[in-house]
Amino acid sequence: MRRSGMAEHRDETGQGAPAATRLRLTEIFFSLQGETSRAGLPTVFVRLTGCPLRCVWCDTAYAFQGGESASVSEILGRVGAFAARQVCVTGGEPLAQRGCLDLLTALCDAGYSVSLETSGAIDLAGVDPRVSKVMDLKAPGSGEQGKNRWDNIGLLDSRDELKFVLADRADYEWAREMLESRDLASICPVLFSPVADSLTPADLAQWILDDRLPVRMQIQLHKVIWGNTPGR
Repeated sequence: MRRSGMAEHRDETGQGAPAATRLRLTEIFFSLQGETSRAGLPTVFVRLTGCPLRCVWCDTAYAFQGGESASVSEILGRVGAFAARQVCVTGGEPLAQRGCLDLLTALCDAGYSVSLETSGAIDLAGVDPRVSKVMDLKAPGSGEQGKNRWDNIGLLDSRDELKFVLADRADYEWAREMLESRDLASICPVLFSPVADSLTPADLAQWILDDRLPVRMQIQLHKVIWGNTPGR
């Protein structure tokens, strides 16, 4: 895996951009990917600070503020110490920081297999095409349905994934309607996930089976193993 020779982008002043770009960072840690089609893979997580949304069931509110300032080159160095192929950039909402785009490109240039976890409330047009985008669509139970940026769906392809986090039957029926009316399964894999302590996995699984939905059900593997522990 390549660790040097990172392509250099230039900003308006002619200075090298990605390596010098600074971001607000909550944590970097090594764990198993708990969600998406990459579930179970050893992965380095880069959790950026800040989020413009306030989903009622959010399990990473500790990333809303605080953190430390770090350059892209510093982040690359810390990621490289784990000697892993998979890297996931997450938050909060990572795209709330403009420098996230430089970070994503730098990680791809360094040879990593990169995924991005995003709420879908921010334009995806600038995301490096080598990145696998995992985009939420916020159901009514999140309290943030109005933040869905529907034109982002047109920026997804078969390498990306759409995720619905569902709190109850009403959320499920809304997600089923979106799936069918927008033919989402023809664009990319679609994931349905239950909110812990709100919707039982058994109920969601049965609804999916009853309706023969072309989706993948997932639960958060990391929480099954370690519970709701930050940095795992």
